[in-house]
Amino acid sequence: MNFNRMWERTVEFVVNEALWISVGMAMLKILVILVLMAIVVKVGKKAIERVMVLRSKTPIGYTERRQNTLIKLLQNGLTYIVYFAGVLAILSAVSINVVGLLAGAGIAGLAIGFGAQSLVKDIITGFFIIFEDQFGVGDTVMINQSNGTVQEIGLRTTKIKTYTGELHIIPNGNISEVINYSVYNSLIMVDVSVAYESDVDEVERLINVFLDGAEEKYPELVKRPDLLGVQALGTSDVVMRIAAETLPMNHFKVGRMIRRDIKRFLEEHNIEIPYQKMVVFEQKAGGGSTNATK
Repeated sequence: MNFNRMWERTVEFVVNEALWISVGMAMLKILVILVLMAIVVKVGKKAIERVMVLRSKTPIGYTERRQNTLIKLLQNGLTYIVYFAGVLAILSAVSINVVGLLAGAGIAGLAIGFGAQSLVKDIITGFFIIFEDQFGVGDTVMINQSNGTVQEIGLRTTKIKTYTGELHIIPNGNISEVINYSVYNSLIMVDVSVAYESDVDEVERLINVFLDGAEEKYPELVKRPDLLGVQALGTSDVVMRIAAETLPMNHFKVGRMIRRDIKRFLEEHNIEIPYQKMVVFEQKAGGGSTNATK
């Protein structure tokens, strides 16, 4: 008897037209909310990019690195706000008391806050990193022991991609020391060795000829490199030093090109670049003469 009564109630519940209408309306509301969330996020991100581009054209303007950082931060903030509002709207659509939920969350948040001091520290540090423009997206930096390019800066973490492809995610509160290589121009010292038999004055003249017009040959240079003169007297060579100022983080590239080209240039003008040689002596059987090969 009880089983039949339960079955009847179940069938009555399943075929209840009002129930399915309410479920369908709730699903429709959720679908509309999700679509609106996606549209708002996409349009909002585009609007942020457009506003920042227009702002960069004003007399005050922003550097490109700072602009990229602010765009990433604002886009992330917009996404979090839209998702949070969307979740509340979905809860309201399924008849969950949002006001009571928020009140309970506020009390729970107060309790959790005492144990989330590191999170608060991360957020405060992240705010000052962005506010003081210590580094930006695209900068080459060394943070603690991580050396690479900044991929993203958030209020809680900073992401750095190393030269070998690893992604380091560093809590902002753990950032104790930052070296930013992308703010000022870089300086490279190029040492050129010549033989002791070479005429130093002639070598200096030839190197200065090579350096004339170097700005056109190497666009990364800020100005014409300077020949500083004799840097050292080695055991088998005289070391001449060249100082070159380049755009940020281009000194390694320019240094390699200058070393390659100046070697060719000096060889074309019969200036010897010394290198280590090995001498082997052979003693012939029977006490004959000795041959030497290099």
